[in-house]
Amino acid sequence: MHYKPSMSRVAFQIINGIVLASITMLGVIPFIHLLAVSFSSNSAAVAGLVRLWPVEFTWDAYVYLGQKVEFFRSLWVSVQRVVIGTVISMLLCILCAYPLSRETRDFKSRTVYVWFFVITMFFGGGLIPTYMVIKDAGLLNTIWALVIPGALSVWNVVMLLNFFRNIPKDLDEAALMDGAGHGALLFRIYLPVSLPAIATILLFTIIGHWNAWFDGIIYMNSPEKYPLQTYLSTLISSSNRESISVEDLASMQSFGEKTLRTAQIFLGALPIMVVYPFLQKYFVKGITVGSVKG
Repeated sequence: MHYKPSMSRVAFQIINGIVLASITMLGVIPFIHLLAVSFSSNSAAVAGLVRLWPVEFTWDAYVYLGQKVEFFRSLWVSVQRVVIGTVISMLLCILCAYPLSRETRDFKSRTVYVWFFVITMFFGGGLIPTYMVIKDAGLLNTIWALVIPGALSVWNVVMLLNFFRNIPKDLDEAALMDGAGHGALLFRIYLPVSLPAIATILLFTIIGHWNAWFDGIIYMNSPEKYPLQTYLSTLISSSNRESISVEDLASMQSFGEKTLRTAQIFLGALPIMVVYPFLQKYFVKGITVGSVKG
């Protein structure tokens, strides 16, 4: 039997498609414009002649950045930060969320520890005390200064423990009756059915580490240790121009500051734009699994 959708259903699908396409274009068009400006000449970019297609096409800005050893060095620092920081953050988040999600009869001090974590979401020591702690711990000018201070996000812990608490207790009780311990409960039951929360936290953690730039300025004493976003933010700043060679200044004059800035922004966002669709696929799959299991 062939199903024929009603007129209202067809109208809804058309309107829904138009709205979603419009929202998608609002997110895509700025990146297209950014890419077009980065491939345009300085005069066209400054005059505002570039829209969605390069004017007086040139890739001098990308050639300039590609020849900079500092660019690839800072890129490697950012890759290290993302990998190390994500692994540590996810491990700490999972190991904190699981015991806090247990019932009070299983973990009598649970409420105390929950409030201990939650209070840190509203009150912090501030920049100067944090810097003093990092300095006294001997972490300045090391990759650990970028990873350790924000290794545990209380927001992510709260999100994950709330998801853990919504897992049916029947699974918990059945595993305990079969002799499973807390390690088996966590890694064989809780984590496999918590894909939506895990994917969301993983995505937030990766993006947070990749986009961070201010802590690189604070905790890194030498530009050689800067992550990519910190390096890009200081590349042509007024405080850094004196250290640029005459040859570099001549090269920058051929494409201009605006073109270089857009090339920096695009290259800085490109890795996340490449990785995100793969994470999004697992994220959507996790949501589907979560909705089916109830």
